[in-house]
Amino acid sequence: MHRSLLKTDHRPWPLLSGEWKWRQSWLNLAFLHFPVACEETEKKLPKGVALDTFNDAAWIGLVPFMMAGVMRRPFPDLPFFSSFPELNLRTSVIVDGKPGVWFFSLDADSHPVVFGGRRFYNVPYHYAKCSLRYRDRTYAFQSLRRSGGVGFEASYQPVGEAFYAEAGSFEHWATERYCLYSMSGRGALQRVEVHHEPWPLQKAEVRVTLNDVITASNLSVLREEPVCHFSRGVDVVSYGVEACADRMA
Repeated sequence: MHRSLLKTDHRPWPLLSGEWKWRQSWLNLAFLHFPVACEETEKKLPKGVALDTFNDAAWIGLVPFMMAGVMRRPFPDLPFFSSFPELNLRTSVIVDGKPGVWFFSLDADSHPVVFGGRRFYNVPYHYAKCSLRYRDRTYAFQSLRRSGGVGFEASYQPVGEAFYAEAGSFEHWATERYCLYSMSGRGALQRVEVHHEPWPLQKAEVRVTLNDVITASNLSVLREEPVCHFSRGVDVVSYGVEACADRMA
C-alpha cells in the first residue's frame, strides 16, 4: 500500500475502486492565491465547468514547488526523470458536484512530463528552465519558458507553526482538492482523481520579483498582494483519466 493511502477519512468522497496509476510527491510549495473577477475567469472555462468561489469571490492559485518521485506504477524512480521543479497556475472549479482544479498553465523542467501531460492528460504544460533552491530558511524559485520567454521569480519562507486547515476555512477550500479537470482533444470533459493526506500548512512570507505567468494566460488580478501559505508537501497517488458524464463542450 502506498503511504498516502494510510489516511483517507478526510476525503470529500470515497477513493476510486480501481488501482492508482502514478505516484509522486509535491514538496516545498508556496500557495499564492490572488482574487480575480468572476466573470473574466468564467470566460476562460469550457462549458460544463463551473467556477467555484469562496464567499462569492473567485481566486487563482500560483504554486511553485518540487515534483519528486514521479513514476508510473510499478516502476522504480529514474534519475533525471522523477524529480524536477514545477509552477502551476490554476483556479477552483466544480464538475458533476466534485470540486477540483482547472489549470491555465503548468511550467515544468522535464521534457517527458511536458509531452506526456499534453498528450495523455490534455493539460497546458510548457517546458521551462526551472530551479528551486533552499538557503538560510528561504526557498528561491525561478522559471523561464523556453518558448515565449514567460518568466516567474519569487522567494518564500514559512513562518509560524504548521497547522491543518479547518473545514469551511479559506485555506481548506483553496488547497484540499482531490481531482483535476481538462478537455480532451475531441472536446469531452475529463477528470483525473488524486489522493494525498491533508496539507500541512504554514503562513508564508513571499517576495515576487517577476511574474509574467498570470498575464500570459490573459488573466488579471484584483489585488497584487496574494494570500500566501507554505507546505512542506504531501505524497500523492493519481488515477487514470475518466470521462465526466459524457459532457461535451
